[in-house]
Amino acid sequence: MGEPSAEESAIELRKREHLAPFRDGSVAAAVTQSWLDRILLIHQALPELDLAEIRLESDFVGRTFKAPLMITGMTGGTREARQINRDLAWAAEKMGVGFGLGSQRAMIAQTDLGASYRVRDVAPHVFLAGNIGGTQLAATPLDRLRRALDEVGADALCVHLNAAQELAQPEGDRDWRGVAQAISRVVREIDLPVIVKEVGCGLSREVGARLVELGVGHADIAGAGGTDFVALELDRRGTKQAPELDPFRGWGIPTAAALMELAHLDLTLIASGGVRSGLDVARAIAAGATLAGIAAPVLEAWFRGGRDEVVATLERICDGLRAAMMLTGSRSVDDLRGAPRVITGSLRDWCRERGVMR
Repeated sequence: MGEPSAEESAIELRKREHLAPFRDGSVAAAVTQSWLDRILLIHQALPELDLAEIRLESDFVGRTFKAPLMITGMTGGTREARQINRDLAWAAEKMGVGFGLGSQRAMIAQTDLGASYRVRDVAPHVFLAGNIGGTQLAATPLDRLRRALDEVGADALCVHLNAAQELAQPEGDRDWRGVAQAISRVVREIDLPVIVKEVGCGLSREVGARLVELGVGHADIAGAGGTDFVALELDRRGTKQAPELDPFRGWGIPTAAALMELAHLDLTLIASGGVRSGLDVARAIAAGATLAGIAAPVLEAWFRGGRDEVVATLERICDGLRAAMMLTGSRSVDDLRGAPRVITGSLRDWCRERGVMR
């Protein structure tokens, strides 16, 4: 195979630069909060439960997860990402939760990077979601996309929408025409569940309704309050190169608000963006999510201590979720979905203004 083109080399370099803040602990603090703490679960002082009987199993697209969690897509397309993806997939299989790959754009453009996405030999049974960006989906022939999904053994396809991140990249996509049509086409023609997700800026009620019209049944709201990819891109390029974009740090819909925006629609929801504890998971499920998505905490754990630290992090989150279920009198995740809760503060104001109180 010949040397990669300048464009393909730039893709790999960008992916490496995206990992650097997680490696050295310099990820910028989120300007916008997730607002998950504005969802107050009502304490039940007489739970009539034994902690040992609480069940975390949850069904998603015909699969039963041991806990309502998914490690959402973060990386791929670099040679160092290979070990990260393999270890995260191994940990997800061990814990019985889902795992999402980072954007497969790099392996479609540069086939020698495909190894960084292949994890089936270490995680043969894990629920595995492939990943492509909306603008890339519109430009990629379906046969090439199918090959990429088949190569990794994907159980689902995530289509990520990241217009704000792309604007912050000097090399980012600016033309988003045709993405809705491409999503509709892939829902019809790819024989896998399609999950449409944001990348840290949240999905609005209007976009959620449009996704339902396009035939989409699953969405990852990926709200503001977790990793700020606009800030990450601006820091990568230096804000002096794009001072007009600096005010957009923190841009987006807080995670809890995005969840409330979409909870009344005919969509199965993954709540991600600032989910860092079992209590956050419980709040998200009580507000309408089927799963909670976690990204930065597990990547940070991997850099601290490899796959064993990832497992330990997931176990702590599961333990926190069990505690929240005990204290709300919820024997199962289905019970938790009906647990009493109060919406407070800025989230309450948002819901009233937008007419999405659930």
